[in-house]
Amino acid sequence: MPYRLFCLLMAAVGIQAQQTPSINDLNAECLGNVIRLSVAPLFEEVDAVFNDTQIINLTPGLATQCGFSFKFDPMGNAMFFASLQNCFSQNMDDKMFSLVMQFRLPGNHMTEDPVYRVGKTCSYTPWTSREILCDRNYMEVSVRRTLPDIQTIPKQPTGGPKARTGNFRRGAEAVASGYKMTAVVFSPSKNVMNVDEVQRKGYAIANTLTRLVLRSPHNAEETYLQNVAGVPMRVLSTSTFFEQKWLVTRVDATAVCPTPEAVAFTPEVITWYMPKHIDPLFSSDAFTMLEVYMGIDAKRLDTEEMAARNYSVLVTEAHIIVEIPVGAVGGNFKSHIQDDQYFVTYTIEPMLELLWIEEVAHENTSYKVLFPITTPPMARPPQVRNYTPLDTVPEQAVFVLELGTFNLDVELLNITFPTMVLTVAECNARGFNVQEQRSPDNTLKTFRMEVPFSDPVVFKERRAEQGVTTFTLQLIYGLVIFPEYAPFSHSAVVDAVLLDIVPPSVTGNCDQENFHITVDYRNQEPFFVVLVGKRLLNHEFAQQYLTEGDTDFIITLPFSSPDAVFESVHSSSVRSRLDVALLNPYNNMTIKYFSLACSFLKTLTECFSNGTMTALAVKVDSVPGLNPGQLTLSDPACGPTYSDDRFAYFHFTVNSCGTTRKFINNVMLYENEISLPDELEVKLNATTSSEEEYQLKVSCSYVANITRTLAFLTRPRDNEPFAETGTGRLMVRMRLAQDASYNTFHQEEDYPVVRYLRQPLHFEVELTTSSDPKVALVLDHCWATLNEDRDSRPRWNLIINGCENPEDPYSVVFHPVEADARVRFPPHVKRFEAYMLSFAGDAVEPSGQVFVHCDVVICDASSPTGGPCSGQCVNQDNLKRGQRHVKDLFEERHVYVSSGYILWV
Repeated sequence: MPYRLFCLLMAAVGIQAQQTPSINDLNAECLGNVIRLSVAPLFEEVDAVFNDTQIINLTPGLATQCGFSFKFDPMGNAMFFASLQNCFSQNMDDKMFSLVMQFRLPGNHMTEDPVYRVGKTCSYTPWTSREILCDRNYMEVSVRRTLPDIQTIPKQPTGGPKARTGNFRRGAEAVASGYKMTAVVFSPSKNVMNVDEVQRKGYAIANTLTRLVLRSPHNAEETYLQNVAGVPMRVLSTSTFFEQKWLVTRVDATAVCPTPEAVAFTPEVITWYMPKHIDPLFSSDAFTMLEVYMGIDAKRLDTEEMAARNYSVLVTEAHIIVEIPVGAVGGNFKSHIQDDQYFVTYTIEPMLELLWIEEVAHENTSYKVLFPITTPPMARPPQVRNYTPLDTVPEQAVFVLELGTFNLDVELLNITFPTMVLTVAECNARGFNVQEQRSPDNTLKTFRMEVPFSDPVVFKERRAEQGVTTFTLQLIYGLVIFPEYAPFSHSAVVDAVLLDIVPPSVTGNCDQENFHITVDYRNQEPFFVVLVGKRLLNHEFAQQYLTEGDTDFIITLPFSSPDAVFESVHSSSVRSRLDVALLNPYNNMTIKYFSLACSFLKTLTECFSNGTMTALAVKVDSVPGLNPGQLTLSDPACGPTYSDDRFAYFHFTVNSCGTTRKFINNVMLYENEISLPDELEVKLNATTSSEEEYQLKVSCSYVANITRTLAFLTRPRDNEPFAETGTGRLMVRMRLAQDASYNTFHQEEDYPVVRYLRQPLHFEVELTTSSDPKVALVLDHCWATLNEDRDSRPRWNLIINGCENPEDPYSVVFHPVEADARVRFPPHVKRFEAYMLSFAGDAVEPSGQVFVHCDVVICDASSPTGGPCSGQCVNQDNLKRGQRHVKDLFEERHVYVSSGYILWV
């Protein structure tokens, strides 16, 4: 049959006819006495090129007679194998062989079919005494010719049938002084044929400079079966006679090849038995096996490659046994249909190469078998797997079905429902989302489909007394196997029973600082995922903000959380909105949507008696493209002290940055405006569909003139004062030094003191009213809060039990104190350094106020009694001293101090 069938193969793998391959799609290799060509699935005709001028169409019959074979994988890729001694190769002294093949590609009605040629020249020496090649469609034997003075005639093909048979004679006509090939005798039939008759019967015979070549189809009339060591073998045995005047001589040539019956199968392993002593090829039992090689598709494999593929070769006394796992690398699966049932076969083409020498005749034989093996059909009934989630409401539910598994040569064409037949494209247009999914190794496929319960193809039956609804889907998958277009089908009925679920409800309210969102899912298990703002409610999020009840849960979220958006901003409040959505986890469809917006009292502008102002600008939802870092005060040179993608913090004095002042009665009013510079506002509007403007007015008012009245009263003293022994109160103060020298300190009027996040704070705690050198001051605990209340939350520990906090990545540093002109008693003073980052990391807002507090213990330095009086962090390992124990023993010696108002930005 001509190779026009390759057009069908093209369709099977979905290759467009207008695609034109490059020469890289054709690859030729020399593999011993075989040339292998790998060809992409794009050709429709193959020709042999003889002497660069004559084109001979290579039909299947001619391929067998001339030493060519071919194979296809399920994707249509082809491999061609050619014997070096094929009819059309250029033979150069039996050492070099050159072959040119031509592949004609499918074109269109407007142009000629494109043609590609590929040539390969192979060297093959030395030849053994006898070379046997068994291929899938022919058997070939080549023997060394010892006749004297046999001359060959060059091939002269003309394309006609008579001339074509002459191509294979290669010396059937000889010069007058040489031998003439006259007859071939086949055994055991003893049939005698002349050379022309041999060619007409489909055999090929030729003699080269040094060798006689004979080739036969496996099922030729003169071949016969012989059982060799329990293995059926196909045998061709011939004697070729040469004559010269009164002399006649004979050359014997025998080929023996295995048959498919040499293979045994299990569902897991293919076992190929090859006789070690192939009787028809031996004249005695004395021989030595020199080489045994295995390969795939005519190419040898080394030991590592065989081990990686789990191949094995075992040489016994009687056999050479090859074992190959079903499905191993190197083979491929093919789909089949029998009685509308799905089967698969596995095909692989192993190769055996043997080399032996007979000890009596001292002649060596090279034996190569290319042996395609196909397993019997194995049933692989497809299964429909139902992944339909049942924890959902009917309005959002879908059937999720997966049909498989199949080989890659199977395609889904259509699906039949009770009321209609839909192609794959029509299914997807209807929203069924039909997809082909492949295995990780790209060898198998399944077909996945999603059908909503709400589609009319789904049958619904409500059972009110049971409180459930049954959904049933009946369908027939229409499939086809390429390239033979073999159709088959698979039916399925799937159903789902859902409880009549009441959809969840979402409500919410606000307090002064937080949103409170309540999700009530009634008596059902939650069948949804929660989207808070733009973030899914995951485990970490839930641990921080979620409180669970029996049939509901509450999300408590600060109004300034990144998950909320600011709608508007005013001088004393901000309006913030939180969006919450309940989503179906399987298709992300929205089950419930809820939005809550509230106004929160928030001082965005603060005024201080030292003439400084602070202002906080927030990004609002109406200006989504705003970059807060680009905001400025009235003077464009005054940008934010700190900014991120949601906030901009400004700190400035009232006589700078374009601040204006006016008097209203007895009040001085200072005003400024936060906005984008004009050129940036133009760019912002150019990138958005609507005009967006951001303006925030900030102001501070001070009383211009005020009078305070101070009253006091005096009276004469009755007697002179005298000293009396009694109890007193020790005074301790905490001060913030301006730098690490601890020489100058911030005064009361300097507060609030502004510090950046990465700046250190240098604190000094001093006992001020004692001149007793035996008294020592110890810092027991120090911490920071956001307001003056030392017991408020949140709280960041700086010093714990006299030592730096081990969990703080920015731990405090204690500085030694030495006596100087100011410090008379160093034990009365403690100094430490802390970083703003220690307590800013968890803050929600990008800036704010902070206060530092310390518990101070006054100890008798001459007789320490343990606990905090052991010294400032004298035992680093004892960080868990009991707080209760310390207070019980030294409560009368505790003093509490706090710093002033510190601003961090």
